Amino acid sequence: MNGDFIIGGIFSIHNYMQSEPNTYTKMPLHPKCSGRSVMEFRDLRYARAMEFTLQEINNSTDLLPGITLGYQIYDSCAAVPMAIQIALQLASGMEPFVNNTHVCPKPAAAAVPVLAGESDSTPSISMARILGLFGIPQVSHFTTCACLSDKRQFPSFFRTVPSDHHQAAALARMVKHFGWTWIGAVRSDSDYGNYGMASFLKAAQEEGICVEYSEAFYRTDPRSKVERVANVIRSSTARVIVAFMASGEIEVLLEELVRNPPPPLQWIGSETWIINAKHLRFNMCAGAIGFGVPRSEIPGLGEFLLNLTVAQALKSPLLKEFWESSFSCSLTGFSESMRECDGNEDIRSLQNPYTDTSQLRITNMVYKATYAIAHAIHGVICNDTQCDKSIQFAPWQVLDQLRRINFTTRNGVQVMFDANGDPVAVYELINWQVQKDGTLDFVTVGLFDSSKPMGQEFSISTNISWVGGQTELPVSMCTDSCPPGTRKAVQKGRPVCCYDCIPCAEGEISNRTDSLNCMPCPPEFWPNAKRDSCLSKPVEFLSWGDTLSIILTLFSVSGAFIAVCVAIIFYRHRTSPIVRANNSELSFLLLFSLALCFLCSLTFIGQPSEWSCMLRHTAFGISFVLCISCVLGKTIVVLMAFRATLPGSNVMKWFGPPQQRLSVLFFTLIQVIICVLWLTISPPFPFKNLKHYKERIILECGLGSAVGFWAVLGYIGFLALLCFVLAFLARKLPDNFNEAKFITFSMLIFCTVWVTFIPAYVSSPGKFTVAVEIFAILASSFGLIICIFAPKCFIIVFRPELNTKKHLMGKMPSKSL
Repeated sequence: MNGDFIIGGIFSIHNYMQSEPNTYTKMPLHPKCSGRSVMEFRDLRYARAMEFTLQEINNSTDLLPGITLGYQIYDSCAAVPMAIQIALQLASGMEPFVNNTHVCPKPAAAAVPVLAGESDSTPSISMARILGLFGIPQVSHFTTCACLSDKRQFPSFFRTVPSDHHQAAALARMVKHFGWTWIGAVRSDSDYGNYGMASFLKAAQEEGICVEYSEAFYRTDPRSKVERVANVIRSSTARVIVAFMASGEIEVLLEELVRNPPPPLQWIGSETWIINAKHLRFNMCAGAIGFGVPRSEIPGLGEFLLNLTVAQALKSPLLKEFWESSFSCSLTGFSESMRECDGNEDIRSLQNPYTDTSQLRITNMVYKATYAIAHAIHGVICNDTQCDKSIQFAPWQVLDQLRRINFTTRNGVQVMFDANGDPVAVYELINWQVQKDGTLDFVTVGLFDSSKPMGQEFSISTNISWVGGQTELPVSMCTDSCPPGTRKAVQKGRPVCCYDCIPCAEGEISNRTDSLNCMPCPPEFWPNAKRDSCLSKPVEFLSWGDTLSIILTLFSVSGAFIAVCVAIIFYRHRTSPIVRANNSELSFLLLFSLALCFLCSLTFIGQPSEWSCMLRHTAFGISFVLCISCVLGKTIVVLMAFRATLPGSNVMKWFGPPQQRLSVLFFTLIQVIICVLWLTISPPFPFKNLKHYKERIILECGLGSAVGFWAVLGYIGFLALLCFVLAFLARKLPDNFNEAKFITFSMLIFCTVWVTFIPAYVSSPGKFTVAVEIFAILASSFGLIICIFAPKCFIIVFRPELNTKKHLMGKMPSKSL
């Protein structure tokens, strides 16, 4: 159609171009669509939508008033040679033929200042490179290749459909959202498929998705290649397949798969085919999901498409082909294979993509592209009051206006371009759902809006019907998910999605599914049996309620009670020879210290605290030194008493009761000084032992200063050893009741207990360490009280006839005890 300004239009109304080997002996044939190519009724609808939009613009009083826009619309056959020829023709205004004369043809019409189209990415890339050289802007309605956003290579390219960069990211995020980590991938072996799949694979890798296979083919490839791709799909273990394909390739693939259907697959489609109604005949794709541009209404378009008449169809080869193909009749009447059209054909009775205006998605992109071109021309030739059709302008002026446009179409859609010539990416999530009548139809179940904040772009608004019409989400993983308590370990030589589930190591947990690493529990926590959460470690100490504590307490109290009983017996018989002969004052002091030794073991029971830790070690050290000092004093008294019986000896006056008291006080005072220094410099303290046992906490008393601790023990050991040596030397002194013998036995027991205590203490676990220490205190205390006082008490209570001075002096024959 002619007009004041001509707009070019190019659409892929057919999918194949006729080709013939070049013999170089004759002129090559003009490029034209192949006779075996089936017309794409949907793309014909796009072309007619551009025609409808231009008529609407021409009737507008606001946009280009008084200006008529004409058009030249061509079929590119989705082929690069045809697209390049049309681009050159629209840019130069030449007739679409090549002459063999030496005279250059004159332009048949003025060159178009702007072009709408093309549908496919590969032809668009070729066209954009040529048109960019002339500065002629191209506004595509369906070319989605992300490569065209590069303004250095394609400075004059614009589009109203979002770039595949956003679609690929949205598809990868959707796959991740549904938990599919093991997928297959097929693509068109074209710029659209290769660039789109490359973007998707990059985004999928970032999301942790693994691809079992990635296959590519083109619709003109030999059937053997298509069969190979189909066999790969059939033999794969992935139950989800992402198809980044043009309509021509997906149709070829699905027709091949129908011959020998694979196991049920969850199809994920790119927008080129997922919103193409002609593919709904493939029931094997029921449940397919993918993104498509939002659906919109275009008032008046449906009626415009249905008002096509025979007279109009005869004016255009494309419309003529559509009419004859739709009604299986010939408009010219010369066909042998078809009847002649009688004029009664009712286009309203047709049900095909041309007449279907229920899913106007890409058609709306054509509507937007055409309006964008009109607004750009308006910005060049119009001012605030009127438009001047006589203005001569260059394509670059339209290009400059296209970068600035920002308007809303009559159906309420905003149109603007970013710095890359792209619109804001908004997609609807389309689901192929089985209807009540058994047919498939498009259902919008979600939305993706790239303008929203990160993480909020993708949303699902309604239930999705999955593969085969199932409501249960399909699973596609190389390996089943690793439950909490395990971690993933990649299998050697396989993708990262193929892994083994390894239980977390001791002390570590994983609290989520498919954890890559196990996390160590905090020091005071320990994993539960499933190793999916950390629990507080049980705290262990020798508590009062333990059976062992009760037993030790009974022994401790019993020992103290025995010491008190012995003291009572000695006090009641304090004037008896046996009590007086064995230094009753030191005996009472020894019994008092033994009672303290028995009772100090109680300080080791219960939860350690700051005061109990300091008390237990100092009380133990001082009471035992007091006890050993008394025994040492008694031993010295025995030795001195023997020396005193020798003629001329006055040694006892140097070791009388005052000296005995002072010696005990002196020896004990040294231990007191050691303990005071220990408590002052670095006292014992309570602490949680996290190292001895990994699964529980041992409450212990830290030594503080190890030197102080070993000084206390060493001093006790020194006195005990000294006492043992002296008692051993005095064991054979002539006496019917030689106390040195019993002291020797008691010190032997004492030293044996504490020598064996050291390895037992070091090797005892947890609270048993304290129990061993208490046992050593009780054993050594019982050893002292039994060896030293038991024989005396036996004589006092049961053999009073032996409790005489004559017997003690050896003047009566001794009797066996």
